[in-house]
Amino acid sequence: MIRSFLTVSTGTLASRLLGFARDSLIAALLGTGAVADAFLAAFQLVNVVRRLLSEGALNAALIPAWLRVRDREGVAEAAAFAGRVLGTVSVALIASSLLIALLMPLIMTVIAPGFLGSGTLDLAVQNARLMLPYLAFAGPVTVLMGLLNAQGRFALTAFSPLLFNIALIAAIAMLLVWHADAGFAAWILAATVGLAGLLQLLMLLSQRSARLATPLRASFDKEMRGFFAKAIPGMIASSGPQWLMVAGAIIASATPSAVSWLYFANRLIELPLGIVGVAMGTVLVPELTRAVASSDREAVAHAESRALELAAGLALPATAGLIVLAEPIVRLLFEHGAFAAADSAATARALMWLALGLPAHVLIKALSPAFYARNDTMTPLLATAKGFVVTVVLAVLLGHVFGASGIAASIAAGAWSSALSLARKGTAAFGFSIDAAARTRLPRIVLAAIAMGALLWLTTGLVPAGAHGLIHFIVLGVQIAAGIAVYGLLLQSLGAASWREAVNALKRPS
Repeated sequence: MIRSFLTVSTGTLASRLLGFARDSLIAALLGTGAVADAFLAAFQLVNVVRRLLSEGALNAALIPAWLRVRDREGVAEAAAFAGRVLGTVSVALIASSLLIALLMPLIMTVIAPGFLGSGTLDLAVQNARLMLPYLAFAGPVTVLMGLLNAQGRFALTAFSPLLFNIALIAAIAMLLVWHADAGFAAWILAATVGLAGLLQLLMLLSQRSARLATPLRASFDKEMRGFFAKAIPGMIASSGPQWLMVAGAIIASATPSAVSWLYFANRLIELPLGIVGVAMGTVLVPELTRAVASSDREAVAHAESRALELAAGLALPATAGLIVLAEPIVRLLFEHGAFAAADSAATARALMWLALGLPAHVLIKALSPAFYARNDTMTPLLATAKGFVVTVVLAVLLGHVFGASGIAASIAAGAWSSALSLARKGTAAFGFSIDAAARTRLPRIVLAAIAMGALLWLTTGLVPAGAHGLIHFIVLGVQIAAGIAVYGLLLQSLGAASWREAVNALKRPS
């Protein structure tokens, strides 16, 4: 499982790093004004769809169902089942895209009520409509990726999302060279989003992955209705972090530039969250499904324990680093072109509060597969809904007093509400199986992360207040590299991890 986890995490890391380059260019091109708010509100809607369908979300429903059909009825029946899922998803999403296009003014009013009565709403509607073709392509892409993951073929699915960011980076680079008007540039970028979805689909089809889903046909029979009744709640729940950001954006839309500040801050949260979360959904779901189906308690305990260790081991140091180094990281990545110093300060404040919710988001990603493997998608959905409500209520209160920072704090509180609810429900329903090794390692991981955060805090004065460019990059890079090195040494010295164990895990078959 560790080797598969690292394969998916590496692909996700590469995609997220390209995403940083993309967002840095977007900040330089559009800044944080009305055009940027409109584009990012529309883009956030697309991002919810991306997470809803891809990056492990659909795996939560498709993989257990496909494995059950294959094990009980054979490979041919599994391919036929996948063909019906692929055809039905494709037809449903094409129809949904057309309907959403018609209702987009109403949808954007709900998502960004603060835009109502201004030209920003019209811009957001236009951008969102241009992005909609991505929705139609994302469905078949996600089904094909899920089928590959179910067979343990993680490399292609891990790296194919890079095409999305590569296409957008190429478009932004050309627009910057041409010094395009911000409004026109936003339209071109919105249209490129749909093209990026087509590129991903063509890449998967070029590998003949469609053979895994034959014959292809749309069907809304009892079996498919039952599948989607289970799939849709799980897909919504798997996109919990994005729904909480939508909740925050609903309130933030009433404050100029707040949508942009929250968006750019959240992009930094998505790097560690994506590395852990996507790998959890992609690798842990099939691992736990097999263990639960065979009633192998030891295998269940091993999978859940290693998942929690990996989640804590990556999320906790990332949280400490993002809180301590928030402002220098934001300045380095985004303070270019139309993105001013005041925008960096506001974004950094939002990032510090959002980072407090990162461990909760990762905990949800580690706990949810235990429910999905038991064919329970409603419990994670209800936990997500609870977090959404908590976020909206607190954002109305805190956002009025503290602005974007208060909304960011509300999002973090919503994440912890969801995580604690999921932990309580799981413990009551079946109990989470944590082995002795995990009970020993987890406190040591927490201690190592706290020590690393303290070291970074002591070095914050190394970056001069006015430093930009190469000096800023070098000093910040040294700080991060030193933090990672110290964290690794602390894990080794405290006995929370060992190099020999890591090497053996990599050599072990997936």
